[in-house]
This record gives sequence, C-alpha cells and structure tokens, in this order.
Amino acid sequence: MTEPFDPASPSFPPDPPREGVTYGSYLRVEELLALQTPLSRPEHHDELLFILIHQVHELWFKQLLHELDGAVAAFDQDAILATHKIFHRVTAIQRVLVEQILVLETMTPQDFNAFRSLLNPASGFQSAQFRELEALSGIKDPRYLKLHREVQPARERLERRLAGRSVYDAFLGALARRGFDVPDAAPEPDSPDAARVVDALHGIYSDTARHYDLYLTCEYLIEYDELFQTWRFRHVQMVERVIGAKIGTGGSPGAAYLRTTLGKRFFPALWDVRTRLGASW
Repeated sequence: MTEPFDPASPSFPPDPPREGVTYGSYLRVEELLALQTPLSRPEHHDELLFILIHQVHELWFKQLLHELDGAVAAFDQDAILATHKIFHRVTAIQRVLVEQILVLETMTPQDFNAFRSLLNPASGFQSAQFRELEALSGIKDPRYLKLHREVQPARERLERRLAGRSVYDAFLGALARRGFDVPDAAPEPDSPDAARVVDALHGIYSDTARHYDLYLTCEYLIEYDELFQTWRFRHVQMVERVIGAKIGTGGSPGAAYLRTTLGKRFFPALWDVRTRLGASW
C-alpha cells in the first residue's frame, strides 16, 4: 500500500530560499544559456552543438590555466607532492576534452557545410586561451599575437604568458634547488643546457627510491604532454573527417597545418631521457 504523502518528510524538497544565493544565480544559468547564438537562418540543427562544444572547450581551457598556474606556484614553493594532485586533475580534464571530440564527430560534413560559410573569418587559430596553454606549458610562439590585434584583453593575457615563467621553467627551478645541475629556464633544443636536463632526469629515473617524489612528478608531466598530443591528433582526425583537405574558415591551411603540430612537445627532455634508460640493444 502506498504511504500517505507527508510534506514534512525528509524526502520532500525543501522550500526554496526566499533570499540570497540560488543554484541559478550562483551559476548564472540564464546568462550561460543565452550565450549560444547560431547564425544560420533558418537555424541548422547542428550549429548549436558546434557552438556548445567549442564554448565548453574554452571553459575547460580556463580551468587548465588555473590548475597550471597552481602547479607553477607549487613548484616555486618546492611543494612537489602538491603538484601530483594538480596534474591528476589536469590529466582527467584532458581525457574529457579528447572524449568531447567524439561528440563533435557525430556532425557529418553535410551538416557542417550547411553553416560553415557563416563562420568566416573566425578560426580556431584565434583561441587565445589555447595559445596561453601552450605558452604556460613551455611552447612560446609570439607569432600568434598577430591574430589578436583587435582583441585587447586576449592579446594582453597572451603577452603576459609569453613573458612569464612556464611550468617547465618552474619544474627546472625546483630541480635546481634539489641540487641538480640544470638551467633555471627551459633550454633550447639540442643545446648543452638541454643535455644537462637529460642528465638530471637520468639521475632521477636511475635512483627512484631516493627521488621518488620527483620521479612521480616526471611521470605526471609526460602524461600531460602525451595527452595534449593525443588531443592534437584526435582534433586533426576530426577536422579531416568533417572538412577533408579544405582550407580552414579563417584562411588557415586546415588539417595540413594541424598535422605539422603533432610533433610539438612541452618537455622534450622527458622524452629524450627514455633513450638512455635501461640497456641498449
């Protein structure tokens, strides 16, 4: 027999607060839901998905920047274990970003072509936060500043990132304070300084019992680097699946350019040291 309804039961939703913060006001839900404004007329069914996926990417980029800033601060304070928690979260977010590409791939070429021309001259090249992530991680390329001449806040943020210290810089600083002979900033590839970093990492990997916290840090950093490359690869696959070899909406080479970025690595020494580990064959 069904129990009689009791409005005093703990399972009954409480009365909404009469004043103060609410779920909607705290998250600004109404403003958030008003930020998707398709351009197609009549509105194409898939344009909302296209907008949402890219907006969600930008929100996750914001969180990644927040976390990586925290990693820099932790390295600067020699709080090595604190970086492990940060990178555990960072890599979890990266996996979400990779999975989101699967959702976007449900959009067929015909679907995208129905509204693609309306996006010109916008391009993913213009994502300032993505360039901030690259700079904060160790890849600094000032050439992308020219894409943000008219977007002053974005340009100013990117300029600060290009001039600031990276995660790689902060990691090397922590290693130097632990007694390793490394430069205090990310070295140029194939330079004597780069070789010194590989030597230091070899020492860490060769004596993990003594340097276990640093050893785990190295593994978190290379996982972050690998997952970023994974996202790049899945992104270029998605672009080829949807637009083939077409020129990008902003005039970029499209997938052809994206393929040239697949070899970018934030922490090259962490990859190079693996050649020296173990016996040679």
